[in-house]
Amino acid sequence: MSALRNQVKALGSLLGQTIADHEGQDCLDLIETIRLQSKAIDAGDQAALADLTGKISAADDKTLLTIARAFSQFLNLANIAEQIYTVSDEAKTLIDRPDPFASLRSQFENQRWSAEAFTRAAEKLHMDLVLTAHPTEVTRRTLIHKYRQIFDQLRRGDDVDMTRIQELISQDWMTNSIRRIRPTPVDEASWGLAVIEDSLWEAVPRFLRELDAQSEQITGKPLAPQITPLRMSSWMGGDRDGNPFVTAKLTRQVIAMSRAKAAELYARDLEQLSMELSMMDASDDLWALLPEQHKDSEQPYRELIRPVRKLLAHTREQMDELYRTGSRSDNQPVLESVEQLLTPLYQCYDSLMRCGLTRIARGYLLDTIRRIQCFGVGLIRLDIRQHSERHNDVMAEITRALGVGDYLSWSETERQAFLRAELDNPRPLLPIHFAPSAEVQEVLDTVQVIAETPAEMMAIYIISMASQPSDVLLVELLQKACGVKKPLPVAPLFETLDDLDNAEGVMRDLMAMPGYKARAKGRQYVMIGYSDSAKDAGVLAASWAQYRAQDALIKLHTAEGMDLTLFHGRGGTIGRGGGPAHAAILSQPPGSVNGGLRVTEQGETIRYKFGLPKLAVRSLSLYASAILEALLAPPPEPKAEWRALLDSMADTACKTYRYYIREEPDFVRYFRQATPEQELGQLPLGSRPAKRKAEGGIESLRAIPWIFAWSQNRLVLPSWLGFGTALKQAVDNGSADLLKDMQANWPFMRSRLAMMEMVYSKSDSHIASLYDARLVDDSLKGLGQALRNQLSEDTATLLNFLGQQALLENDAWGAQSLDVREIYLVPLHLLQIELLARVRAKQDVDQVSDCNRALMVAMAGIAAGMRNTG
Repeated sequence: MSALRNQVKALGSLLGQTIADHEGQDCLDLIETIRLQSKAIDAGDQAALADLTGKISAADDKTLLTIARAFSQFLNLANIAEQIYTVSDEAKTLIDRPDPFASLRSQFENQRWSAEAFTRAAEKLHMDLVLTAHPTEVTRRTLIHKYRQIFDQLRRGDDVDMTRIQELISQDWMTNSIRRIRPTPVDEASWGLAVIEDSLWEAVPRFLRELDAQSEQITGKPLAPQITPLRMSSWMGGDRDGNPFVTAKLTRQVIAMSRAKAAELYARDLEQLSMELSMMDASDDLWALLPEQHKDSEQPYRELIRPVRKLLAHTREQMDELYRTGSRSDNQPVLESVEQLLTPLYQCYDSLMRCGLTRIARGYLLDTIRRIQCFGVGLIRLDIRQHSERHNDVMAEITRALGVGDYLSWSETERQAFLRAELDNPRPLLPIHFAPSAEVQEVLDTVQVIAETPAEMMAIYIISMASQPSDVLLVELLQKACGVKKPLPVAPLFETLDDLDNAEGVMRDLMAMPGYKARAKGRQYVMIGYSDSAKDAGVLAASWAQYRAQDALIKLHTAEGMDLTLFHGRGGTIGRGGGPAHAAILSQPPGSVNGGLRVTEQGETIRYKFGLPKLAVRSLSLYASAILEALLAPPPEPKAEWRALLDSMADTACKTYRYYIREEPDFVRYFRQATPEQELGQLPLGSRPAKRKAEGGIESLRAIPWIFAWSQNRLVLPSWLGFGTALKQAVDNGSADLLKDMQANWPFMRSRLAMMEMVYSKSDSHIASLYDARLVDDSLKGLGQALRNQLSEDTATLLNFLGQQALLENDAWGAQSLDVREIYLVPLHLLQIELLARVRAKQDVDQVSDCNRALMVAMAGIAAGMRNTG
């Protein structure tokens, strides 16, 4: 892997020259000395650690800011080098399964499946990727743009313009790397649309051409143009759970912005398409579609799409106006359905195919058709998410206004009876003189937005913390009450351990209700929460509860004759359900992708997986190949003895986890001293507050800052606590052979073990101990030592079970990736420890002071180095 190291070294040299140019040679010499000492510290040199700690303690705030910026930039450049390496020729021989479709193809070559089986699977292939604005993307959009330009230069190989790269790195250095102002939800939505415009717009047709090529190799034919395996959705501007800044007015604004951008991009495509479709040969059917005055035209295809181009121009103009002013100046037709675009384009496609112009038909025209199928009328379909408590408050005010009682005081049976009766009642629900509170009016206004928005712009309605059938019925009733003509599918989000265990019962009760399945039109969405369940019970208990819930829901809906789409609310970290996509899909229960795959793409993982077209093509191919494989050869049903052992291990893991989190009286104090959790709130990452309730403690802290904080001090506690204890107990109780059987024959267990190995490799007890030594009260240090001892014991347990001497022993790529970053991470950790001590001693709340700015840069740098931080 010399190419990766050489690339990192070359970029580091250019950054060093930039620092010397702008900050002086003395500054560069200091940074280089720190880098070399960091390398020695990584090798175990305690004298180097003491010397570097002394240097940092003696430096003033401004110097620490410069050092923090330097090492943060080193890590960002290392990430670019790794992205380049990932798609390089050298990586193909070193990274596991470089061709996502290789395994699938080989199985067809061995005649495991027929060509007809592939075609059927391809027709069922459906991926819905949901972009979310969860605040773990620490890199500003302007810097992301510069990084992409550096990537593009490096991809040119021998034609690379090093002067241009030096210029971009200088621009990077002279740009403030940390936002001074927290982004608004509109800013976040704009960033999401930029990911589509800058990367996915190019990547999607390239991915589908790759899928065509696989189909041709296996079946002899490409995919039919009508097959739509990919859709894009978003929570940006629709997720109002705990975010007071996402209002109905803002959602309208985001929808208008999305529709305007879609019209702009489609207009650009159709302009190019009009230039390309210059041929005169056309079918009689196409000639018959043209107006009489164009029957003798020499460019029939251009004439057919001319009205569509005018429609797009008008749509962009009107949606821009709606975005800026909140209203439109005319009521002329605008783009509201993809059929307005697809109908004439399919007519062009059909004509070209009939005329034997197959290559032209399946060229830019088909690329355009597939973009429209994927991105729809607004580039994304918007989800709406709201907390169940907010819905209950709405209904309570309505029932009090109606004089029928207080909804909040009713039992679940009483709630269901009322809601079912009202769903069947033709009269309006809302009283004529109803005067709701501002909070209730906001919920009703949100449902009104759904009613007035083209149905194709909206996706599903998600209920956070759903726990009862009434939670779903209530949202159905609100949509009826607000006149939603095409109600959004309602998806309960089961998040806690108890809710996951009760999910099957809730859905069984719903489907037993008269009229429910008819209203659902044969398809049910259920969202599985990974973040809060792991925060509630620990990673092993949560992952096993998620598996059990999915398995039970799949079997229930199959028996009820309902299609089930499971929506996976994953984050980037293991503690929030993250991990390699291919392995994750194949480790789910059999039948889990029969209704398609719907999954959140969150925070910085959007950039790492989809921020560049070539990476996006690879990520989409990984998803598609895994889903096809799961459709063709579902993973095995777990044996009864596997389930029993996992039940026991999950119980042990949960008890261990909750002992520390809930029962250890000093845990909260330790957490807040040993990590930058309190200071994290100053980092203007996202629009949403870190807590659902401002006055709450750990229990109200969102899963993202909970995990982000632990990743900063490298204890990474939420991603491993409890697992090793459970594994050791199972082995000690004589279940080692059974565990080996599970590892060899059950993808779920195999992926758990692989992901835990990665987690342990990213944790660092020594770094965590340095935080404790400087920042934690003496009375709490014993707790920190106990947790680090637990980490060491758990790591040894896993290595012993795997029969390995070191972590990532069989993953050279993963080990190399971590190793490249470590010498840049160590100085940032030492800087952060010093800066936390200074901020806390001074009670410094001035966010623009050098000390606070340096702390925020250090946080961002560590996040860049750890990569999957939330």
